[in-house]
Amino acid sequence: MKAEAEPVSEAGEASRDEISTHEMNKGISILDLILRTIAAAGTFGSAIAMATTNETLTVFPQFTQVRAEYDDHPSFKFFVIANSIVCGYLALSVPLSIFHIIRTAAKKSRILLLVFDLVMLTLVTAGASSATAIVYLAHKGNTSANWFAFCQLFDSFCERISGSLIGSFAAAVTLMLVIVTSAVALSRS
Repeated sequence: MKAEAEPVSEAGEASRDEISTHEMNKGISILDLILRTIAAAGTFGSAIAMATTNETLTVFPQFTQVRAEYDDHPSFKFFVIANSIVCGYLALSVPLSIFHIIRTAAKKSRILLLVFDLVMLTLVTAGASSATAIVYLAHKGNTSANWFAFCQLFDSFCERISGSLIGSFAAAVTLMLVIVTSAVALSRS
């Protein structure tokens, strides 16, 4: 009787492992969907915050108005375009992420998403990094090039562009987590 009972328990363990792997992949897919949504919100918020940033300052000796806008700097334009592209991609990838919740064993679509996720991570990091260089100059200036730190004058403008950088870098970190979860899901299937 013991000989008959052992194969049954081994078969039971095998089916538990399959169920466990299936449930784990489903959980990873749900986490992937949540992280994609968070990253999309971060890139959307960053693009909107940067694109709507402007401030006007009146200079008193001649009562001249000086205006600071995001589109004065090509790096800020690139930042808005890069975050908009990544946000659009993340919104379009949500249905495929939902498909992975339903079909946890899909490999080819996961590989495709992983490749595009890497490209989008590169794009959002490049956009955020280029804007960071300009924001640093805006806050600190460069005495050897005679560039003054204009954030002392345009305080509201600088607060908004700095905040949009934080959102974009948070989205980049979230995209890194998306890539890790995709890689884990691929290795488990």
